[in-house]
Amino acid sequence: MPTWDDIEAARERLEGVAHRTPVLHSTQFDAECGASVFFKAENLQRGGAFKFRGAYNKIKAESERGKVEAVVAFSSGNHAQAVALVARLLGIKATIVMPADAPQAKVDATRGYGAEVVLYDRQMQSRDDLASEIAREKNALLVPPFDDELIMAGAATGAVELLEEVPDLDALVVCVSGGGLIGGWATAARHLRPGMKVYGAEPETADDTKRSLDTGARVEVRENPTIADGLRVVTPGRLTFPIVQ
Repeated sequence: MPTWDDIEAARERLEGVAHRTPVLHSTQFDAECGASVFFKAENLQRGGAFKFRGAYNKIKAESERGKVEAVVAFSSGNHAQAVALVARLLGIKATIVMPADAPQAKVDATRGYGAEVVLYDRQMQSRDDLASEIAREKNALLVPPFDDELIMAGAATGAVELLEEVPDLDALVVCVSGGGLIGGWATAARHLRPGMKVYGAEPETADDTKRSLDTGARVEVRENPTIADGLRVVTPGRLTFPIVQ
């Protein structure tokens, strides 16, 4: 589990590199929801998603510990683009393992940042095993999409910014895939606003986290059709799931 010190260190690394994304407010949503609703617009982050925060924090922190000449990651799109962009910024070679059915726009964007893309069949191959094998062959740093304390600490910086701008929030609603975002945000909220409610939201057809919470153990959901391709994972992370619980 990331600590508050980890999150503060991530903020220092990301200072002047990541965007401080705006917090948006809509009176129409307020009326429809019967509450004041605020949106942290992480779609305006570098790379188009919150993933940039964790990817940069992970790669930069590991570079501080020793030279990193190459990185490998696996992702359906957002983490792929984030790692590719961070690698370009830091002058590091990147290889990204992506599913063959990933949106072509995300594959093209990842290649556009200069990364080598390796496609795989998500029904027949293990992306984790393939990425690990490539990392060994290339003597590269493997950058996981969510199940990592540095990744979560980086993601948590978005929550810190939100709570600085809207300190009297009663609850957070956070999208859930592998659990890196909600794990980081829940950790930040626990420190800044003890007792704050944190709700996770995931597609009904890709409900591995809900099933895992219901059973008390990580459950695999291999058939998970949804247009929200970035939320399609088989099971919650080993490190993230206890935080979500």
